[in-house]
Amino acid sequence: MMNTLARSVLTLYSYDDRADDTSLPNVLRQCLQLIALFPMLSIYGYQAYSHYHNGESLYIHQPRPELSNAENILHILRPDSKYTPLEAKILDIALILHMEHGGGNNSSFTTHVVTSSLTDTYSVIAAAIGSLKGPRHGGANIKVVQMFEEMKREVKDWSNEGQVADYLTRLLHKDAFDHAGLIYGVGHAVYSKSDPRAVIFKSFVEKLSEEKGLHDEFALYSLVERLAPETISKERPIYKGVNVNVDFYSGFVYNMLNLPMELYTPIFAIARIVGWSAHRMEELANNGKIIRPAYKTICTERDYIQIDKRDA
Repeated sequence: MMNTLARSVLTLYSYDDRADDTSLPNVLRQCLQLIALFPMLSIYGYQAYSHYHNGESLYIHQPRPELSNAENILHILRPDSKYTPLEAKILDIALILHMEHGGGNNSSFTTHVVTSSLTDTYSVIAAAIGSLKGPRHGGANIKVVQMFEEMKREVKDWSNEGQVADYLTRLLHKDAFDHAGLIYGVGHAVYSKSDPRAVIFKSFVEKLSEEKGLHDEFALYSLVERLAPETISKERPIYKGVNVNVDFYSGFVYNMLNLPMELYTPIFAIARIVGWSAHRMEELANNGKIIRPAYKTICTERDYIQIDKRDA
């Protein structure tokens, strides 16, 4: 789905008479159009995939201008176009929380780097999409959902702190899930005391779990949120705080909204395109030099040896 989205963005280049114009007014126009189009590009791409690869019915609903982005996503995606106000509200909050959280993330940095070459907007956004596609960046919430699915099978009593803590310990010992030694959705490179996005999100997640009759699942997530930092501190030296991040709850929300897993990362892109747009315009406004890395070799100096005198 992310490759489909990137390909769609690059195709739009051909339909823009001023595609290579990097003036700020033109880039602003391009960015606003991309922000508006991302939900359709993502969901129509999924509908085509679902139809041609999975044999499902093909649903193409026209967006409605009076609806919000979140409302249009649910309207376009669902066969009956129906959704509750709470569903639309929590998806809207998810989009806002995922728009940006500083320029230090991989895809926003990619936006700065590629923009600094003065290439076109479509190429820049396609590059950012490629970055976000990676499981270490945009795909993290999928790992959280998959981890919890196994946890719910492995832990017989979801309310038993000992059983849940034992499973978390097995995760860290590489004895469970994908054997990577990670508790997904816990920890963040920047937010060491708490992830404010997760704090805001949690209260709405609880309301949606009540509406969906999934209180037990929410209770399990809350228990893991409390036990995971304790378990990590017992097993590994910690030099800064550990807490859940926004990905910890976002996958659970998308699952409750019955969103297909193939759309989890594209929905991240639907939100993050706003941040990418701001970073692109910032880079162009600063009009600085091209961003390039500076490498320093760590090899020791060696004498040159003729090829015919080298060891085989």
